[in-house]
Amino acid sequence: MLRIRGAAHSTRADTVAAEEPLEIRLGGSPLAVTMRTPGDDFDLVHGFLATEAVIRSAEDVAGLRYCNSVDEDGRNTYNVVDVDLAPGVRAPDTALDRNFYTSSSCGVCGKASIDAIRTRTSFDVAADPVRVPLEVLLALPDRLRAAQQVFDRTGGLHGAGLFTADGSLVALREDVGRHNAVDKVIGDAVRAGRLPLAGHVLMLSGRSSFELTQKAAMAGIPVLAAVSAPSSLAVELAREVGITLVGFLRGDGCNVYSCPERLVLPED
Repeated sequence: MLRIRGAAHSTRADTVAAEEPLEIRLGGSPLAVTMRTPGDDFDLVHGFLATEAVIRSAEDVAGLRYCNSVDEDGRNTYNVVDVDLAPGVRAPDTALDRNFYTSSSCGVCGKASIDAIRTRTSFDVAADPVRVPLEVLLALPDRLRAAQQVFDRTGGLHGAGLFTADGSLVALREDVGRHNAVDKVIGDAVRAGRLPLAGHVLMLSGRSSFELTQKAAMAGIPVLAAVSAPSSLAVELAREVGITLVGFLRGDGCNVYSCPERLVLPED
């Protein structure tokens, strides 16, 4: 690449974040295509299916495998995953309300309406009694950033980190797509049988959208924090389901848009 810094021009190699399509199939039939950073694909699939209310636990998946999708040289691309649902688990009817094509930046593209994407969680997030000290919350962006190893090399990946209420890192995933990073974190918990994720904080490296707030609710996560802004629908949904939604978490400050009672302030 040509590197331009003021009057200085130079030619050098650079590392960029990988982005490739992943097709998710159910019983051989196409369900979704998402643009993602390869890696932790089975976590991504489990998280996607859980947050779309297709499955509720790892037991709802009888098996999954990479299909034999090959490139022009005959090599497996590992870009197609086929899932077998357990007996009794109903596959979604994609003709009703969603075209399951997603991009790395928008996980709900193709949703027919707001009503169609208000997937109801089976967990009572509002009843979660967890409280998080403000000093712990303020430290999370730096802890997330310090754990983003691929971001250090590329500068082009979103990060999602799952933390305990005392600030301990439980899981971190990176991806070109915000929703993929969150699906991978939640999918890791699904596969380990740890849902609902009561008492945890989900930390995002970017903004908090409606869809990411919905994913937190579907996983039973009571606190969602982001270094950037939330959307109006994210705030509305957080208030509806009882999630503590934190935005602009930077330095010594943040904005708390819902359920502020979960924060332990210094004067408490």
